[in-house]
Amino acid sequence: MQTESNGVTSNSLLSHPGASSGTSNGNTKSTNGTSHTNGTTGGKFWAGEPIKDEPQSDYHGHDREEVTRLIIQTLGDLGYNRAADLLQTESGFKLESIEVARFRRAVLGGEWNEAEDLLDDLEIDRNPDINALLFILRQQKFLELLEIQEVTKALHVLRNELTPLRQSTEKLHFLSSLMMFRSPEDLKRQAKWDGARGTSRSEVLDEISKYILPASMIPQHRLATLLHHVKREQLAKCLYHNSDKSPSLYTDHACSIQEFPSTTTELLSDHSDEVYCVKFSHDGTRMATASKDKTIIIWDVETWDLIHVMAPHTDDVTYLDWSPDDKRLTSCSKDKTARLYDTETGEQIKLIGQFEEPVSSICWAPNGQSFVLSFLDEYMLQYDPSGELIQRIPSKRLYDVKITPDGTKLVVTCTHHKMHVYNFQNLGQSPTVYSFGSIENLTGISLTKDSKYAVINTGAGELIMVDLENGEIVKRFVGQVQNQFVIRGCLGGADENFVLSGSEDSTIYVWKKETGELIEKLAGHNGIVNCVHWNPVNPYMFASSGDDRTIRIWSRTRAIPKFSKGKRRDGSAW
Repeated sequence: MQTESNGVTSNSLLSHPGASSGTSNGNTKSTNGTSHTNGTTGGKFWAGEPIKDEPQSDYHGHDREEVTRLIIQTLGDLGYNRAADLLQTESGFKLESIEVARFRRAVLGGEWNEAEDLLDDLEIDRNPDINALLFILRQQKFLELLEIQEVTKALHVLRNELTPLRQSTEKLHFLSSLMMFRSPEDLKRQAKWDGARGTSRSEVLDEISKYILPASMIPQHRLATLLHHVKREQLAKCLYHNSDKSPSLYTDHACSIQEFPSTTTELLSDHSDEVYCVKFSHDGTRMATASKDKTIIIWDVETWDLIHVMAPHTDDVTYLDWSPDDKRLTSCSKDKTARLYDTETGEQIKLIGQFEEPVSSICWAPNGQSFVLSFLDEYMLQYDPSGELIQRIPSKRLYDVKITPDGTKLVVTCTHHKMHVYNFQNLGQSPTVYSFGSIENLTGISLTKDSKYAVINTGAGELIMVDLENGEIVKRFVGQVQNQFVIRGCLGGADENFVLSGSEDSTIYVWKKETGELIEKLAGHNGIVNCVHWNPVNPYMFASSGDDRTIRIWSRTRAIPKFSKGKRRDGSAW
C-alpha cells in the first residue's frame, strides 16, 4: 500500500472493503467527526455492511470513534498503512466511505470529469453554491491544460465551462490574463500555483472538503491540525517564548524570563548628544546609529568596535535605513537633506536635495530597486539606488513611511493623525486614508513580516495594531508614555512574538504580540527612549537609543557590560 507524495493516503487504504460515507438512516446528528448511526440504538453500518457494536465508552472525554478515525488517518499520513488497515479491522471504524475515496482518487489523479460526477454522491454541508465547487475543479483543470501548453483546450474550458458558472468576474479576467504566459514557469509564478505535480491538487481537495460533512470526509491531516492548535494555545500563554523551535508534545510548554533579552550587556556612549535612531543591518552583523550630534556611527555587532563615523550633516540626524543588501545606508536630517552612503567604505555617495522642510523618514523597497523619502511637507520622493529621482508623490506632512515586506503597500503616518495606505506598485493612485477617533500623534510605524498589519506608536498612551486591508484596530498595546516626541517601536523575537517601544518615562515597554499583554518594563536609560530595534537574525538581542546619549544592547545573557573604547567614557553609573 503506497502513500501519495503529498501525504494523502492511497486508494488501497481509502477504498478498504466495507468503507462508507458515515451517513445513516433515521435520526442522525452531524458534528465534526461525530458518527452517524442507524436509528437511535447504535447499530453501525458502513457501505451497507454491519459492524459489531462497541461499548459506548469515551476516550478520556473524547468520542471513541472520532479518536480512532483520526488515528487511522494519521497512520496513513505517516506511511504506516498496514497498521492503519489493522486498526480499521480491529476497531470496526472505517476512515472514509467508498464515494469519498473515489472522489479523492479522482481529484488527486486529475480525473476532472469523474470528480464532477462524484460531487452529487458526497454529503454536502450547509447549502453551498454548487457552481462555486465546480469552479474550483474547473479552474484547476484550466491551469493544468495551460501547464502542458494545451492552449486551445484551456481556452475552451475558460469559455464554455468556467464562464457559464457566473462566478467572480475578477477571477475570470485574471485567468484570461494567464493565457499570455511565456512558459510553464511563468504561469506558475503569475498564478502563484505550483503545478499538477506540486501540492495544488491536494489544495483543491482541501478547499472542497470545507463544504463536505466532516464526519464523512475528515479534513486532511486533521490530527496534525489539532496538535498545531494545542501548541499555539500553549505558546500564546507562554509570556517569554522566544524560540523558533516547535515545542515538544511530551510536556506542557513554558519558558522562563531567561529566554528574553532583558539585561543590558553592552552600553555604548560614543555619541556626544541625544541618539534618535538605532538600526541593525539585515544580516545582523552591523548596527547604525543617528544622533543630534550630527553624526552616524556604524558598529561591529560582534566586537562593538566603531567601523565608521560619518559626519556630513549640518544638523540633527533623525533617521536612517539600510538597503536590503546592506551595501547602502540612507540618512535624513533636520538640515533638510538626505544622504546616501557606501557602508563598506563609509563614503558619502550622494547628497540628496536641499529641501524646504526637514526629511522625516526613509524606507528602502524590499527589492532594493528604490527608496522613498517622507517630509514635513506635502509630498514624498522616490529615488533609485544611485540616488536619482524617480517620481514625486503628493501627500500630507508625514512623520514616518514604511513599505510592506511583500512590496505591495506603502504606509505613512501624517501630522493630521491619520494613516495612509498607498499601492506601492502605483504610487500615483490616491491612498486609502484611515483615522482612529480620538487617537492622535501617530508616529513610528512597524510592519508585521506577513505584510498584513501595522503597529503604530501614538500619543494616546498605547500602540495600535491596524489591519492594512480595512483599517480596523485589531489589538492595543497600552502603557507607554508619548506626549510630544516621535518614538519608534519595533516587532521582534524568534517568531515576531513581541512588540517593543521606547517611552518618555525612560523605560522600554514589552508586550506579547499575540495577546497585547504587557510583560516587561525595562529600566536603564536616563531620559526619553527614542528608538528600539531588534536584531533580525538574533532573537536574543535588541538595541535601544535615548536622550541620555547612549545605546543599550539587551540580551538574555547575564553579563557585566563592557566599557572599552568610547563606551561610557565618563565612567558614571549605568
